[in-house]
Amino acid sequence: MKKEVTIYPRIIERIEDWPIYRLSKDRAEFIREIDEFTFKRLVSRHRKDLSDVIVKTMYNERIRIKEDPWKVDPPNERQFWNRISKKLIKKSLDRDDPQAKAVAEDILHKIIHRYSEEIVGTFQIPTFRFAQRFLTAFFNRIFNAAVGKSLRSIWRGRRHLYERLNVMGDVETVRQLFQHGTVIVVPTHSSNLDSILVGYALDQILGMPSFSYGAGLNLYNFGPAAYFMNRLGAYRVDRRKKNPVYLETLKVMSNLSIQRGVNTLFFPGGTRSRSGELERDLKMGLLGTAVEAQRAMCQQHMKEKVFIVPLVLCYNSVLEAPFLIEQHLRSTGKENYIRLRDEGKSVRGWLRFIWRFFSTTSDITLSIGKPMDVLGNMVNAEGRSFDRFGNELDVQEYFTARNEVNEDRQREEEYTKLLAERIVDRYHIENVVLSSHLIAFAVFEMLLHENPKLDLFGILRLPPDDYLFPFHAVTEVVEQMQARLFQWEEQGKIRLAPEIHRTAEDIVRDGVKNLGIFHTDKPLILTKEGHIASTNFRVLYFYHNRLQNYDLQKAVQWKIAEIEVLKVD
Repeated sequence: MKKEVTIYPRIIERIEDWPIYRLSKDRAEFIREIDEFTFKRLVSRHRKDLSDVIVKTMYNERIRIKEDPWKVDPPNERQFWNRISKKLIKKSLDRDDPQAKAVAEDILHKIIHRYSEEIVGTFQIPTFRFAQRFLTAFFNRIFNAAVGKSLRSIWRGRRHLYERLNVMGDVETVRQLFQHGTVIVVPTHSSNLDSILVGYALDQILGMPSFSYGAGLNLYNFGPAAYFMNRLGAYRVDRRKKNPVYLETLKVMSNLSIQRGVNTLFFPGGTRSRSGELERDLKMGLLGTAVEAQRAMCQQHMKEKVFIVPLVLCYNSVLEAPFLIEQHLRSTGKENYIRLRDEGKSVRGWLRFIWRFFSTTSDITLSIGKPMDVLGNMVNAEGRSFDRFGNELDVQEYFTARNEVNEDRQREEEYTKLLAERIVDRYHIENVVLSSHLIAFAVFEMLLHENPKLDLFGILRLPPDDYLFPFHAVTEVVEQMQARLFQWEEQGKIRLAPEIHRTAEDIVRDGVKNLGIFHTDKPLILTKEGHIASTNFRVLYFYHNRLQNYDLQKAVQWKIAEIEVLKVD
């Protein structure tokens, strides 16, 4: 039986009217704006040490070229930086006269322009339409083959990718906000599959115009990917470049893009969650550009606003979980863990993930969070802001001092921190508890309770073969946690998947099944005797962490005799 999925009409019917297309048509002027804005900002902030900033940039770039070259790098990289170096040494370095200053500024202009040309992408309508048709057909064909367990099913099936995606939240409110300003979607990040699934859902299910998004420059090493991303609105991000000129150019690009009304998507956590937890520490760089853009729009007396929409991606099982948790444990515990290959980064691993995703019955949930302004205040469908008491607010007042809107870097940094805190709060509220999350949390907490004298790394060194978790004991723990989750759901503190409203026995069976989808070493299995066991405590810990920081274990009365763990002799 096919699942009923609501497919929304296009918010903006004509692609020619999409902000991202209009920006692409004006690319040359946009790059000129970036160059000028970045130059003025760097000169004003580094009046006394501009040459030092250029030297640091030049040094870092020459090290990058020597030690970490990529196929996608321009062929004239070495020559460009050699010319910059010679010009700087000959005419500017260690001098303080007007001519030396002019030379340094000319060099800065050249570096900024090189970066902005590299960063800014394009959006080609023919490429977008082809990619839309091709990817939809490709995934649907794979879906039908996987569901039918045979490649011959490719041509017979009529099922669609969107049947695997559960979209929750106040979608209509978010859709209406496109009429009142710029929408910035900030998802959680668990898997390399996130970008394509979010992009597909926003386009094919929710009918939203295309978003600008950052794509790692390393992805452009693969020719076909580079061709499409270069023409589908992606801006290029080179994470090797940490120098202040590059980072400022990137932030200015984001700021000016938002001011032009280009809807944007970025992962504020910066990378996939290694621990399996919901993000708690967000990167301030791109979030800060949203705050700065809103202030600039107020200065220009624009009525439009910037809206922040948290989005929580909820997987029953994550392909890269073993690799991610190994990275997390090695970085936090400084233990000599065996380095695992990240399957999610290889083309073969990615295709294997797609096949497994389609060939199982495990859905993925996208929880659309309540939209906010850049101060973290809730907004309604008309874009009006309200505080927690329901009082309407004027965002412009937050940027006003002495009766005028002005720039205040320290104030805007504080607003950015506040926004990050509000996004993290919403992640925990909009999170959807799946059966796999609950069963993993319950069993791992039972293991912790059984070994109170061991720290985490002691727990993870325990041999899984020595432990059995009686089905009735696990069910008892799940049932008590389930009762607490019902209370939180009623209070609007968390979201629950439909299966969490079933019996505890059903939740346990469903959760064990879903956790075993992608992994050779199963986090949980059901034994022939009806007990629950694990073959990998570390991966189980990864899934347990999804409900970390809720203190859900406090809902359990651990002294009840039936809650026990069996040790195998």
